[in-house]
Amino acid sequence: LLHCHQRNCHRQRPVASRRVVQKNGNGDSFYQPRVRGEDSFEEAPMYVAVMTYMGYGIVILFGYFRDFLRAVGLEKCHQAQEREEQKDFVPLYQDFENFYKRNLYMRVRDNWNRPICSLPGPVFDVMERVSDDYNWTFRLTGKTIENVINMGSYNYLGFAENNVDFLKTVAEETRQYGVGVCSTRQELGNLSIHEKLERLVAEFLGVESAMAFGMGFATNSMNIPALVGKGCLILSDELNHTSLILGARLSGATIRVFKHNNMQSLEKLLKEAICSGQPRTHRGWKKILIMVEGIYSMEGSLVRLPEILALKKKYKAYLYLDEAHSIGAVGPTGRGVTEHFGVDPNEVDVLMGTFTKSFGATGGYIAGKKELVDYLRSHSHSAVYATAMSPPVVEQIIRAIKCIMGVDGTTEGKQQIRQLSENTRYLRSRLKEMGFIIYGNQDSPVVPLLLYLPGKVGAFSRAMLKRKIGVVVVGFPATPIAEARARFCVSAAHTREMLDKVINYNTQHLTDLSYLLWYSFVFFLNC
Repeated sequence: LLHCHQRNCHRQRPVASRRVVQKNGNGDSFYQPRVRGEDSFEEAPMYVAVMTYMGYGIVILFGYFRDFLRAVGLEKCHQAQEREEQKDFVPLYQDFENFYKRNLYMRVRDNWNRPICSLPGPVFDVMERVSDDYNWTFRLTGKTIENVINMGSYNYLGFAENNVDFLKTVAEETRQYGVGVCSTRQELGNLSIHEKLERLVAEFLGVESAMAFGMGFATNSMNIPALVGKGCLILSDELNHTSLILGARLSGATIRVFKHNNMQSLEKLLKEAICSGQPRTHRGWKKILIMVEGIYSMEGSLVRLPEILALKKKYKAYLYLDEAHSIGAVGPTGRGVTEHFGVDPNEVDVLMGTFTKSFGATGGYIAGKKELVDYLRSHSHSAVYATAMSPPVVEQIIRAIKCIMGVDGTTEGKQQIRQLSENTRYLRSRLKEMGFIIYGNQDSPVVPLLLYLPGKVGAFSRAMLKRKIGVVVVGFPATPIAEARARFCVSAAHTREMLDKVINYNTQHLTDLSYLLWYSFVFFLNC
């Protein structure tokens, strides 16, 4: 149970900053010292917490009652079941383990996997669907909900676009290389455009070398086992992404979890690791790897990078930094949390990031020392066995990075970074002024708005869609059971009018207590 600890971070994070100007590997002084700001984790009022737990209690009671009705045949069971002739076999479907999915998730299932039928830019079109059996199945009505404001995609810099002028180079590379490679990089799939991308990524990050992969999730899950193994220790933040958790488990290394962004908890584990060594034998660990994220995607908080680097150096550990949500989205020139904190990227042993968010493409990268990247080219499962990246996707990433760096001859990239920062601070400040509980850092484009009550999770998403606003709602087990939330993702492509519309509808929907109670009551009746 890697991440079974409950979060204990309901407080204001202390401010951290760097006083010394750092330089990247090319000697450019774009890593300026910057104040970190505070991560806000405000506690909910007591009555909200009580109502939340009462709500889940009622759902569980109704769930057991409905399971009883299904067992005696008074209610039809729609989920997969064992065939009658296989009743004596070892169960293939764990009935009780699906209790939560059966009795709560099904009631709000219509809020996820909505079919999009247009470009997922700042606005998109949604295919309307309805359910005749309480969300067990859906059918399309043939109608389309048009121009829905997109507040859920990770399109931070607005590169998810179909502008013909911007995509000319992508079309040219498609005509030259085709769409698919149909081979691995080590066989016949290593194209010149792949090497061009890796050189550009290394230059952009200010490190010696970089390697690109076709899938962001696999960049973590398939490369971590190549870096650590049996006899190694991984110290993982309790809120790390599933891809990091899976990679840690596949590695065979010992895993210990420290409290989110808690330096005292991390240092305690480091001291124990150094003093006690491995269990039973007490031999020293082969490696100690600290794994953290730049921006935590469910909390909107920023890593405390300067303090973690200080502990890493003090205890001779390695640092693995996942910048999936932070690269391109934070820092004056979009170079992530290393730039945000004025830290030399070469101080981080393994820099990881994805192209699926700020760059409007797919895939991920690992960057750092040349020796590290050369080792991964021959030892990483993702490098050896996975098909090489599609050429038009590679060109899209190159186009986006060049735009951010300004080497395309325009200032479009700088304007997008500046616009994202302005939009992020505007949305966060307005929501806080209205009294909503918002998690995360003021510079994070991930803006979690706490909903708490299970009945409000589905009601909020449906009500916003009726007003042509698409949002992502998140609940247990992706979050603690009492901290269900809506997660807004801000984009540079959002206009001030779009954000004002979202804010105004949030106010109308969430500040009406009678509305809140009514939807909670309807939710419980449906249970």
